[in-house]
Amino acid sequence: MTHEFDLLVIGAGSGGVRCARIAAGHGARVAVVESRHWGGTCVNLGCVPKKLMVQASEYGDLTDDSHGFGWSSTRGTHDWATLIAAKDKEITRLNGIYVSMLEKAGITLLTGHARFVDAHTVRVEASPLAPDEAPRTVTAKNIVIATGSTPIRPDIPGAELAITSDEAFHLPARPQRVVIVGSGYIGLEFAGIFAGLGSQVDLVYRQDLPLRGFDEDMRAATAEAITVRGITQHPHTSPTRITKDGETYTVRLDNGQTLEADCVFFATGRKPKIEKLGLDQTSIATGKHGQIKVDANSQTTEPGVYAIGDVTDRINLTPVAIAEGHTLADRLFGKAPPREWAFDTTPKAVFFSPPLASVGLTEAEAAQHGVVDIYFTRFTPMRHTLSGRKDRKTVMKLVVQQSSQKVVGVHILGDDAPEMLQGVAVAVTAGLTKQDFDRTIGIHPTSAEELVTMRTRTRETPAASAV
Repeated sequence: MTHEFDLLVIGAGSGGVRCARIAAGHGARVAVVESRHWGGTCVNLGCVPKKLMVQASEYGDLTDDSHGFGWSSTRGTHDWATLIAAKDKEITRLNGIYVSMLEKAGITLLTGHARFVDAHTVRVEASPLAPDEAPRTVTAKNIVIATGSTPIRPDIPGAELAITSDEAFHLPARPQRVVIVGSGYIGLEFAGIFAGLGSQVDLVYRQDLPLRGFDEDMRAATAEAITVRGITQHPHTSPTRITKDGETYTVRLDNGQTLEADCVFFATGRKPKIEKLGLDQTSIATGKHGQIKVDANSQTTEPGVYAIGDVTDRINLTPVAIAEGHTLADRLFGKAPPREWAFDTTPKAVFFSPPLASVGLTEAEAAQHGVVDIYFTRFTPMRHTLSGRKDRKTVMKLVVQQSSQKVVGVHILGDDAPEMLQGVAVAVTAGLTKQDFDRTIGIHPTSAEELVTMRTRTRETPAASAV
């Protein structure tokens, strides 16, 4: 059977765009269909605008900090509308870049909502991006689903009164009082944004510490940093009901406490975006959370149909989606072997103030493989010896496999942590040892030099008992 395209990518986010561009570079006939935003969640409603807003939230503190260095500047007031307008302008620019990249690669752009007719046929219908676009049916030998994920709302009375990250980027004004439910990446980052811009923030989460899945020492250090940021934490709690009286929202917690706010923000996770894709017209299998099941090659249970990025619910990070898309395009259309990626040492960062960055294994994970040496340091960074913020600490941790002396995990909480960690991630991926760290000359005076000067072991962690 002759198909109109060699490859059809559903979703023009980071992973889908990379897959399409690499495939086109290999000579494939490629089309991309997008229903909402060119550039996907990361560019429009995720990491890019969120990072800009994190940066905006730090300028007030920097003004205050300058006094310790002799400056007489005053903090002033923040104009939310100016920030949102500037953010929107930058996102519009990036949207244009994504469209331009695809067009220059000779890729056919289709605007609308994609729905499977069968495994090789897709119906493209009107969507918010192109409400007046005439429906079109296209066929492709290979189809990639790269539709990403969407926020989850808890099933409680009044849940519809809350916003999610999708709406947070377009609030008409900054709320003075915010209740944020959830302590993952999104919850912490927006808590820091609102607090830094002057809002009163209550952070509600079910666990004993924020950031489930991160190293325990770093979770504890982050909890301290949240308090230092002026955010009130409510661990071991969950909302049971939200009501509204006038412009005031009331959140009832399962411990009987009530919180009043001008805005309630759910950061309670995301789910794969598969609604209305027509997967029932194919043999594509999904998991209990809606994730599309794929093998190591991103192949679904339907031959010729693939899935990458957050819709698979593997490692939900933009660079991972990009790597998956690149590899898949190479595998399908390239002449050389696909590029290799070290997914096991995928670094991650939480852009709080201060940020947290991590690569490799946590202490608990490493102990599953044997005895572990831990190197740990906590100090006041040089800037804050004069700023007066001596409670704003930097925390670093090296996790070392005792038998091989390989550094299998590095965790940093502190100013510029993500910038430091990117280089360290290379070392962990390369399997370098503690001795390799020790023989590396530091850059003085920096916080980063602590990574190569922690010569004395803090503690030995025994191997975890087999269950």
